[in-house]
Amino acid sequence: MASKAASPAVELTVGDRTVRISNPDRVYFDDPHATKLDIAKYYLSVGDGIVRALRERPCMLHRYPDGVYSGGVEGEKIYQKRLPKGAPDWVQSVQVKFPSGRSADELCVTELASVIWAVQMSTVEFHPWHSRRANTEQPDELRIDLDPQPGTGLAEARRVGGVVHEILTELGWTGWPKTSGNRGIHIYVRIRPDWTFTEVRRAALAFAREVERRVPDLATTAWWKEERGEKVFVDFNQNARDRTIASAYSIRGRAGALVSAPITWDELPDVESEDFTIRTVPERFASLGDLHAGIDEESVGIEPLLEWSERDARDHDLGDAPYPPNYPKMEGEPMRVQPSRARKRE
Repeated sequence: MASKAASPAVELTVGDRTVRISNPDRVYFDDPHATKLDIAKYYLSVGDGIVRALRERPCMLHRYPDGVYSGGVEGEKIYQKRLPKGAPDWVQSVQVKFPSGRSADELCVTELASVIWAVQMSTVEFHPWHSRRANTEQPDELRIDLDPQPGTGLAEARRVGGVVHEILTELGWTGWPKTSGNRGIHIYVRIRPDWTFTEVRRAALAFAREVERRVPDLATTAWWKEERGEKVFVDFNQNARDRTIASAYSIRGRAGALVSAPITWDELPDVESEDFTIRTVPERFASLGDLHAGIDEESVGIEPLLEWSERDARDHDLGDAPYPPNYPKMEGEPMRVQPSRARKRE
């Protein structure tokens, strides 16, 4: 991107903090036109919501030092797992371990000023873990990620979301839906932090298989893309350690400055991702408040899903499914080879 003279820095008062925003006029999105300062002001406008979504969670940042789409050019994305250097002493962090065995100190949001400081560091997207720093190894959130595959889109994801709601209602659980900020739907369920990532992932796989069982022509749990077909993939692996999803109220680094926005179940059948942008969500938030405000008021046990997992193994010969490729081989995991390649070896 062509370099331009830096605009004078501005200082924002965020609670008891003062956060300096350098280059506030740097364009991050061409359409809608949005600058670095606009990004900061957006997060200020949804402050309670973004802090609730990130509070006490290790958080990976998606940074765009030159903007996302500016001058018709797509900017470089940096996946920032470690807390950027130069953080003020009031910015909190937490040490986490990755599947590789390495560890790092990640941002751990405890107040809105930390979010705005991250924006100063060119952050556009926030991707939190589904555990909190009090016990990073035991998740308190089960995540249901509905990911439309080629040939399908948001319309199909909405229909599968309706099935998810049906199952959650039968379990007596509350699900908290949101748009992904792209073509998918995310649904969160608060769980008691009494299980490991491995157990929560196994529970998520059992839930996904129940969804697939009810709408086999519409949903799939096939890990290998060549086996999914034109269906919505229920991505159980988003519940493995170090897998992250854009948080509620996070802007997405895509054309249009879409937002991953909380919605109601009544809105789900007609929702369109393009309805939720950096320009529209602040007014919606001012009118409706945080639709996920009650998410921490109850948590459930995953015992029913673990029983489903045992049933699937016993009655349907359905064992574990493959992990993502960067994970070490896990106990009970099937061969981690694409089916087409496996057949060539026979």
